[in-house]
Amino acid sequence: MLRNRTTAQEAAEDIFFGQLVMNWARWFVIGAAAILILGTAERTTDLVFGIWPVVGLMAVNFYLHGRRIGERPANPRLIMLASVLDVAVITVVILTGLGAGLGDGIHSPFFVAYYPVVLAFAFVMQPRTTVVYTVAVLAAYAGACVLADGTTVLSSSAELEKLAARLITLAAVGGLGTYFWRIQRRRRHALLAEEPGVANHPAGS
Repeated sequence: MLRNRTTAQEAAEDIFFGQLVMNWARWFVIGAAAILILGTAERTTDLVFGIWPVVGLMAVNFYLHGRRIGERPANPRLIMLASVLDVAVITVVILTGLGAGLGDGIHSPFFVAYYPVVLAFAFVMQPRTTVVYTVAVLAAYAGACVLADGTTVLSSSAELEKLAARLITLAAVGGLGTYFWRIQRRRRHALLAEEPGVANHPAGS
């Protein structure tokens, strides 16, 4: 039976049930990274240097899965830390290529790993937090592209257009995830309002 809950309780429920979404998004990133690295590595050293981010993300995900199974789910701070780590690892791979033949900067195909991470974050976290996180991801990717090969990116209109298109679509993914979050919250409040004797309260920000 639906009951009246505070905004803090709703946020806690979002975190608890949304952790599974974020964990599966991270598994997608891990799988994509493993395929790219194994498919492009030309030497053993390339494979060694390229696989360590995958191992790191796997360790984080196993830890978070273990906490959930042990009925000790991650709190918002831990989820935020893991999400920041996701972006940091993806950005390092894009910036350096890790010598695994992936290419770096604007030429790295690993930018696609940002999309599931941002979308899962937007599904779970409050919109204001998602906006900050999405902007940080956009800045991280743009910065990695410029640092890796700023001369090419900034002097070529084609490269700039490619970068702009990726940043726009990445921002759109964050926006769509937030829009879905708001829809689900409004549906929940509508159901609460239909329950006799249950007071309605404003939707989350």
